[in-house]
Amino acid sequence: MDEQPTEDQAPETAVESPVESTGVPAVDEVLGSLHRLADLPLDEHVGVFEQAHDRLRRALDAQPDS
Repeated sequence: MDEQPTEDQAPETAVESPVESTGVPAVDEVLGSLHRLADLPLDEHVGVFEQAHDRLRRALDAQPDS
């Protein structure tokens, strides 16, 4: 199957949808940072996902404010 668009097909474009707030600022910040993936080469995506995963784990492990 040919993956290249033909003349009558438009190439797929990424549509940015707004990130819905989770109510947890640390989590919202991580989710917002994932929007930069579109600007990075594919081989850098793994590092971004690993960093996001680490930050999300820390946010989930943190004690809630009393």
